[in-house]
Amino acid sequence: MPHSFGSRARTRHMFSRNFKEHGSPNLTTFLKTYRVGDIVDIKANASQQKGMPHKFYHGKTGIVYNVTPRAVGVICYKVVNGRYLEKRVNIRIEHIKHSKCRQEFLDRVKSNAAKKREAKEKGEHVVLKRQPAQPREARHVSIKNNLPQTLTARPYETTI
Repeated sequence: MPHSFGSRARTRHMFSRNFKEHGSPNLTTFLKTYRVGDIVDIKANASQQKGMPHKFYHGKTGIVYNVTPRAVGVICYKVVNGRYLEKRVNIRIEHIKHSKCRQEFLDRVKSNAAKKREAKEKGEHVVLKRQPAQPREARHVSIKNNLPQTLTARPYETTI
């Protein structure tokens, strides 16, 4: 048989819906607000074929540059011959969701602001930089009543 190179070729598992998630999308999918500059994840929803992105963009993260009533424009980067090309993709909102990649950063900004406020009220200086994992503290092992033991491999035995 001839080999297929269609736009949905080799997407059997990629576009399949999860367990107990078949059918049309929930209403909350359509009620989410997208603004220019939002970071979104592209995940194609196979129950809606309109406005579906190409399989290459499935799982990619991009930035919203345009908002229309039913779709958004997303800027993604694609590697072509070793260089990054900026691709502008128009995708219906069923196929995107807000990315959580910046959530940890935003939480840290809020907590740092709270720490600064508290330190300013007390008149202290606070260090907010994250520290890398430090080496473990030194320990002393006493051999008093704890003699060293020599470990060797057990000899091979057959149990037949």
